Amino acid sequence: MSLPLFLPCAAGVEDWLAAEVAELLPGSALRRQRGGVGLDGGPAEVMRLNLGSRLAQRVLVEVAEGPYAHEDDLYALARSVDWTQWITARHTIRVDTTATRSPLRSLNFATLRIKDGVCDAMREATGERPSVDTRHPDAPLLLHLGPERAALYVDSSGEPLFKRGWREDTGDAPLKETLAAALLAAAGWRGRPEAGGALHDPCCGSGTIAIEAAQIACGIAPGLQRRFAFERLLPFVDAATRADWEALKAEARARVHASTVPIHASDVSFRMVDFARRNAERAGVADAIRFNGGDALDRPAPALPPALPGTLIVNPPYGERIEVAGRAGRGAREAGAAQRPGAGRAPAHVAEAPPDDNRRLADDFHARLAAHWKQAYTRHPGGWTAWVLSPDPALPGAMRLKAARRIPMWNGPIECRLYRFDLVAGSMRAGAPGTGLQRSAEEAAAPPPGEAAGG
Repeated sequence: MSLPLFLPCAAGVEDWLAAEVAELLPGSALRRQRGGVGLDGGPAEVMRLNLGSRLAQRVLVEVAEGPYAHEDDLYALARSVDWTQWITARHTIRVDTTATRSPLRSLNFATLRIKDGVCDAMREATGERPSVDTRHPDAPLLLHLGPERAALYVDSSGEPLFKRGWREDTGDAPLKETLAAALLAAAGWRGRPEAGGALHDPCCGSGTIAIEAAQIACGIAPGLQRRFAFERLLPFVDAATRADWEALKAEARARVHASTVPIHASDVSFRMVDFARRNAERAGVADAIRFNGGDALDRPAPALPPALPGTLIVNPPYGERIEVAGRAGRGAREAGAAQRPGAGRAPAHVAEAPPDDNRRLADDFHARLAAHWKQAYTRHPGGWTAWVLSPDPALPGAMRLKAARRIPMWNGPIECRLYRFDLVAGSMRAGAPGTGLQRSAEEAAAPPPGEAAGG
């Protein structure tokens, strides 16, 4: 059985996802689409993609597609599928609906008509109908409505793929694992000395970037510690397919190895460092990461072998996500409190700082962070490259650095850029001898996938 598959991803990640799928399934005919990658495949491809994809949000199997103008057309679309090939009446289902410029007035009614179509088809075929379970369905279904055509999918993943199975301890606004993987892919970091070298996240939070990096460096498949919806669906429950699935997981476990590059992570909050350590233990990479507490503005650069390059990947605090802590946060808040009416009272709690103060805190933090990098990271002979995710188009100006790259990235609903800064010894002024921001001829000639011109 071969059907169209679609792997949705965050906007801007399509090219890296296509490269990942090509590596997981060599020789596959891929269809790069807006918001994801399509291909044809059967159970073997579904299992391999769920187990191995770091960038996809789900693995969707298209079971019906066609034009529609009314909810009754959706009912007919659902009735056209032979659901006895996928579920029994004892399975539970849930239908979710997404839409892009759909002419229908009620997505809830569209969802209901799909559910009715599935249940009526099963009753006609078996004399019984499946039940609905909105929390933990055996067969999650997804309806996507375009302006004129609709597609109905079986969601083979169940829970979204960013849920790797190890995260239990989180802080405020945790980064999704799929976005962390996208940052690493965009930075060209592959967990090898010649592909990114060492890695350091000085604002690690609950450890997502460092843990994702360590799993890459150790060859740990992202889906090795979780379950998937396909494991309960009929095309995957026969003895031969179950044996193939167990063999696939055994092969993945056999590929796990020790990291060949150092990975460092630190955070101003010792509580978050403790969370990150516990998450790393559950992810099986506690021995691959060196965790430390401490302000990003004070910690020295990790000591590396002279020839080994280093990569900084930072998802720093910003106003829409989380506020700045540590020395930069304290200094800016105290200065702001002194200028406001009522100065002399105890400074307001961080969470009560108004939006203007948030921006001032972030700008001050970024300026100090860049100054610290100039002092601490430009002395290493192997060189450091810094990648910073931010929604602020003025970030390079705030840091007084020139960005070598600006790659569009979405952090949930927040439009961001991933900025690259090359840190080497010498002046940080653009164009000066020994500039701190250099681009190779190859980089200048070939922008990376998804890069935007300008900011």
